[in-house]
Amino acid sequence: MRASTLGQLKSTGYQPISIKDELRRNLRSRLQKGEPILAGILGFENTVIPDLERAILSRHHVLFLGLRGQAKTRMARLLVNLLDEYIPIVAGSELNDDPMQPLSRFARDLVAEMGDETPVTWLHRSDRYVEKLATPDVSIADLIGDVDPIKAATLKLPYADERVIHFGLIPRSHRCIFVINELPDLQPRIQVALFNILQEGDIQIRGFKLRLPLDISFVFTANPEDYTNRGSIITPLKDRIQSQILTHYPKTIDIARQITLAEAKIAPEMENVVKVPDILSYLLEDIAFQARESEFVDAKSGVSARLSISAYENLVSTVERRLLLNKESTGVARISDFWGIIPAITGKIELVYEGEQEGPQAVAMALFGKAIKNYFLKLFPNPDALSKGNERDPYGTLKAYFSDANVLELPLDLTENEYVNRLEEVAGLKKLAEKYAGNEKENTLIFMELIIHALAEFNLLSRDPLDNGISFKDPLSDVF
Repeated sequence: MRASTLGQLKSTGYQPISIKDELRRNLRSRLQKGEPILAGILGFENTVIPDLERAILSRHHVLFLGLRGQAKTRMARLLVNLLDEYIPIVAGSELNDDPMQPLSRFARDLVAEMGDETPVTWLHRSDRYVEKLATPDVSIADLIGDVDPIKAATLKLPYADERVIHFGLIPRSHRCIFVINELPDLQPRIQVALFNILQEGDIQIRGFKLRLPLDISFVFTANPEDYTNRGSIITPLKDRIQSQILTHYPKTIDIARQITLAEAKIAPEMENVVKVPDILSYLLEDIAFQARESEFVDAKSGVSARLSISAYENLVSTVERRLLLNKESTGVARISDFWGIIPAITGKIELVYEGEQEGPQAVAMALFGKAIKNYFLKLFPNPDALSKGNERDPYGTLKAYFSDANVLELPLDLTENEYVNRLEEVAGLKKLAEKYAGNEKENTLIFMELIIHALAEFNLLSRDPLDNGISFKDPLSDVF
């Protein structure tokens, strides 16, 4: 049973500890036990997380610097798990006063008056996290505090009395983790107000002689583009943030797939109804990788991991919509379903001038096409590399089929049987897919559609949009 008075707390042998020492102590324990400190964060095991661990062991304030969608805020929020489950505070205190080291006037007066009978309550670690999004309208009063004339009038106190102060977010975060997101958006004069807190650990409000030795662990996040775009972190403030940790996007598609599957919010009733083959999951992630390297996309702005997550959710919903329209009970995602993820792509990329000229939809289709070619060339011969006349063209039968004025139309709402029948009507398509599918016979249909889309990327077929899907035909048919 937890102590409810200061006297009971003393009898337990409780000793105050700073929040940075608390984080350090609990991190040491986890490292010795081999337990993760940021559960659910993938791809940072050998880069960001070791840097963060060193910062915590050094009792540093931290700045996470990275492009959007790199889990900066997520990591900050997970640091709460390194705090003790409960800490004692003076009951009624607005500054989370430690009963053994009261900070506010209220707590000091209460302890002086009641002694060992001072009431004690316990604060859970989930309540020891404070987050503030930095915006240009944030004021010093918001963060630090100001004189409250209503409090002065109610308590009949002069403005010189510290009890008339209305404390801001930072003093109220005493013994907590305080996070400021998008730090460069904070006006320079407001950033200056953080100097004393970071260096000396105290604050000053208006003309008061009051100096509160606050105990706070600060975490800041920033996008490097903000240094030149919207604002900047002033140099003296950067100098006071001891550890700057660079974040990054997933380095491999496999890690990116794990993140997407973990973060995507799929309706529970769809989890066993809609199947997304691994091939399509790979293609979807490769679109984001292609976007980060595309000359049409602003690399400084970054391509958030939220692109893949939103696209995956759209992909599942595209299949779900088709099942509802066709009154089918289960379904498998198709490559043609990727037309349903275009809104997730166009809304997540910032285009440079050349990209704006092309248009968001055209850029999204180009990224999709590059992902198709990448995967196709891992399994099938490169149509551009075939020697003319020296070897049998594996795509000859397909090209002959389309040169006979045959057209393949793949609307998004085709039933499963119609989808299978249309692909199997294409001469030589199934045989070619089975030849190169290897041990993935269950994905034959996906490979069949992959071949068609890839041949369009190599300009061996013409791909044209329909009102609700896409069609393929011989590229010369329109000429004649």
